[in-house]
Amino acid sequence: MAFSAFPDPVAAEAPIGIFDSGIGALSVLRHVTSLLPSDHVICFADSGHAPYGGKSDAQIVARVLAIAAFLRSKNVKAIVVACNTATAAAIEALRQRYPDLIVVGVEPGVKPAAVFSRSGKAGVLATASTIASGRFKALCERITADTGVEIIAQACVGLVDQIEKGELDSPETIAMVERYVMPLLQGGADTIALGCTHYPFVEPLIDAIAKRVSAEPVTIIDTGEAVTRQLERQLQQRGVQRLVGGPGNIEAFTTGSEAALRRAFAELLGLHPSVTSLAVDDAPCATDAARE
Repeated sequence: MAFSAFPDPVAAEAPIGIFDSGIGALSVLRHVTSLLPSDHVICFADSGHAPYGGKSDAQIVARVLAIAAFLRSKNVKAIVVACNTATAAAIEALRQRYPDLIVVGVEPGVKPAAVFSRSGKAGVLATASTIASGRFKALCERITADTGVEIIAQACVGLVDQIEKGELDSPETIAMVERYVMPLLQGGADTIALGCTHYPFVEPLIDAIAKRVSAEPVTIIDTGEAVTRQLERQLQQRGVQRLVGGPGNIEAFTTGSEAALRRAFAELLGLHPSVTSLAVDDAPCATDAARE
């Protein structure tokens, strides 16, 4: 399905669009509903095309621009790219395509991890594609040069899939999280940044392992609040934050299972929004847009 509707002028009543390759958007959404309770939100989970980690940059750009076109047809006033992989691969293409929109991406939390580190070593849990990206490597090098803090990055292969399946505390997930967290703790990291928006949903497991293994407190960093505060600043600057009225509405869409997304909303956030499943075709000429 392609979307080309010309949106109405952006106003404070217009919704905020949030999307991810799957349910990771919900970890950012919970901060948005807390800090911006009156704003309407459209949440899009591209679960039918998850995970993004194994896709090329061109494929990710195609997905991001397609989802953005759908959100734009809903007259959103801002788009939050609640996915580290999509942010790294496609946020510049998205900003070029929609220069009039507020576009906020997520970062893997390297900077706050370095700032809060007392040991001089900060850990980052992220997808393999995020860690392999040039943007991530350049960020780590810059932070180390500025702060002297060593960044220890750990790829968490398969963890997103476990979270998407709703297995937040299954034996397999517990073993997987321990396998990925231990090298950071053994390497001396006293802060751990959650470099994927899915990972806050297993933060209790990470915290339990850190408390069991580390003699010193370990700070775990979820960047969802910082992303939301950046969104709030930009809405205020443009005068389009919804400040009056009751709680905002949440409307959800997915390219995957409606039932699975409803269950994720209920179990993870205690919310019960309307959920609609639909097909969204890749954006045409996405790679051309990325080169413009």
